[in-house]
Amino acid sequence: MSRPIRRIGFVGIGNMGWPMAANLVKAGFDVAVCDAVPGRAAQFAEEIGGRPAGSPAEAARDADAVVTILPTSKQVAEVATELAATLAAGALVIDMTSGQPATTREVAAELGRKGIGMIDAPVSGGVPRAKNGSLAIMLGGEDTLLDRAEPVLKAMGTSLHRCGGIGAGQAMKALNNLASAGNFMLGVEVMLIGQRFGLDPAKMVDVLNASSGMSDSSQRKFKQFVLSRRFDDGFALELMVKDLGIALEVGRQTATPTPLAALAKELWTAALASLGPGNNHTAGAQLPEKLAGEILGGNK
Repeated sequence: MSRPIRRIGFVGIGNMGWPMAANLVKAGFDVAVCDAVPGRAAQFAEEIGGRPAGSPAEAARDADAVVTILPTSKQVAEVATELAATLAAGALVIDMTSGQPATTREVAAELGRKGIGMIDAPVSGGVPRAKNGSLAIMLGGEDTLLDRAEPVLKAMGTSLHRCGGIGAGQAMKALNNLASAGNFMLGVEVMLIGQRFGLDPAKMVDVLNASSGMSDSSQRKFKQFVLSRRFDDGFALELMVKDLGIALEVGRQTATPTPLAALAKELWTAALASLGPGNNHTAGAQLPEKLAGEILGGNK
């Protein structure tokens, strides 16, 4: 019988990883954190608790489990090489990256040859829900491994969804973001049409939220980050484009026609090209505004 998870290495304390790791510390886990940004792990340990580590291998030393949440699966694969040389047989890797299912399966197979288990557990809910521990977590992997990871996951999320074998959580996450991205761009166009007709965009959001046009974007993004012109919900534009690419790749692998998905990917890619890297994904609203020659809630 596998021992309970108490000691955790946490690799990647960015916008999402920081509050997620903080919730593990708050839940009583012994957490060692590391990050590619120099000094960030030491800052976390000083402000939150836990132990700073200088590398993934150091964070993984004597750990029962390692959580990874990194920008891409390529980076996870690189880190996994260090983990495979450090973790003991029976340890568990919990990859919370919004990654590529095919790459994750390859990494899981390589770790498995060392006796190390792996599950994928990407999240949805953004920074606010990462902070309060109410993330939705999409899971892929063997049930015995998911059972073992559940106490860890429940410290970070309140909605756990078992989607299938390894990689299934990441496929679901990419497809969720595809649906979200499409709703976002369509909603911005709807508000632009309404504004030109003479409707108030803020009032339109209220009506959408009381009607069948309601979406996560109308509830949590349009007023908060678009109409306010804040564009700072914590999720990067380039990461949205990356996730849409993963969703389209899943579509290709399953031979599924994806005309609407391809259009959504094209629009978001154009937004990234127009705005450049380093922008928040809600700033993508500026592409349809630019095409219309009009700013929501403002002047032409």
